[in-house]
Amino acid sequence: MLDEPSAEILELLEEKKYADVKLRFSELYPVDIADIFDDIEDADIMLRLFRLIPKDIAADAFAYMDNDTQERIIDGINDVELSQIINDMFLDDCVDLVEELPANVIKRVMRTASSNNRRAINQFLSYPENSAGSIMTNEYVYLHADMVAVEALSVIRKTAIDKETIDYCYVTTRDNRLEGVVSLRTLVLSEPETPIAELMNANLITVNTTADQEDIALLFSKYDMLALPVVDQENRLVGIITIDDAVDVIQDENTEDFERMAGVAPSDDQYLKTPVWKLARNRIVWLMILMSSAMCTEGLINSFQSAFANNLILVAFIPMLTGTGGNSGSQASTMIIRGMALDEIHWKDFFVVWWKEIRVAFLCGVSLAAVNFARIVLLYPSEPKRIVVALVVSLALILTVILAKSMGCILPMIAKKIKLDPAIMAAPLITTITDACSILIYFTIARVLLGIA
Repeated sequence: MLDEPSAEILELLEEKKYADVKLRFSELYPVDIADIFDDIEDADIMLRLFRLIPKDIAADAFAYMDNDTQERIIDGINDVELSQIINDMFLDDCVDLVEELPANVIKRVMRTASSNNRRAINQFLSYPENSAGSIMTNEYVYLHADMVAVEALSVIRKTAIDKETIDYCYVTTRDNRLEGVVSLRTLVLSEPETPIAELMNANLITVNTTADQEDIALLFSKYDMLALPVVDQENRLVGIITIDDAVDVIQDENTEDFERMAGVAPSDDQYLKTPVWKLARNRIVWLMILMSSAMCTEGLINSFQSAFANNLILVAFIPMLTGTGGNSGSQASTMIIRGMALDEIHWKDFFVVWWKEIRVAFLCGVSLAAVNFARIVLLYPSEPKRIVVALVVSLALILTVILAKSMGCILPMIAKKIKLDPAIMAAPLITTITDACSILIYFTIARVLLGIA
């Protein structure tokens, strides 16, 4: 079902009121225009509408469209139109476009791009994936320390039209070494003849081109920045990362963590546009691994068949025990993974975190055990060994919760230490391990207290 702007624009197109369509497009944000195009199925209507987007916002709207829509539009427009779109887009958006499109479409995009854009895109594509170099843009304003404020403002007026942001201007030497940064606010409020050298902030936060994008997102969050300069090994300014790209990184990283924590292989594809076979492929590997590891639980239960035969009441508490263990481990792992993602928890905090989780687990375990002890005693009056059974379940519950929460904090931290994604040590894997351990704990205690073989 189309929303109101989409329906209105399509109605105007049907009535051939092209001037009204252009006017309506000019009143919308580029991202809202992109949403309209993403909902259109008919390729002919899509192309007719695209050619009616005002030229000054067409490239911005195109950058927000999803990859399938972009590909369909590229297939339908001529080289002149494509060249105008590509050359009007910001460089980082062009790089994102080229990274996502099929090879045959990329060739056409690169062929129609200007020589400068083509050279810059190829340079950016040479940086490692998910690095600062791969998400930065070279469209920034730079100044020199020997300028004065009025000169700097004149430079901004002349060059800012093609820059992604002018909130911060970077002060460089003649050979492009980064010396400082000055905000547009500072320039506007300063006396015209004030030297840039006096206005700039030389205490810079920078990243290298190979820095990981997850670390970059943390810097934006910690220092509340709108842009972050990227330098090479010789401190030459090669680009900047803007807040909109940092937000995209944060969203992508969070999505990846959620997928890994759910036992799903990470994917950049939209759910509704992903084929069923691909969704299944992304999930089946982890399901196979978890199912195989769950066979340990099966083996343990089989080894205690004799205990089951003479004490059937013990079987009734297995789901509660394993479920509580899994939930306890999931709680701990979620908190620890989130803490590491926010850079609040580090490897040096290992024993502090573990000791805290043990104390939390003990309090939770004792509380749950007390409730279950009373429940078993009250609900099983005909069971002659109900007191001992209640004690077995309660002790097993306390130890299971302590073990589960310990693993929930230990495994993600170890994963981080050995350069693995901590999210893989999340609920599904910890639950599977805890299930096996809880069964072993449960029937070991039962053997001791109930005297069963």
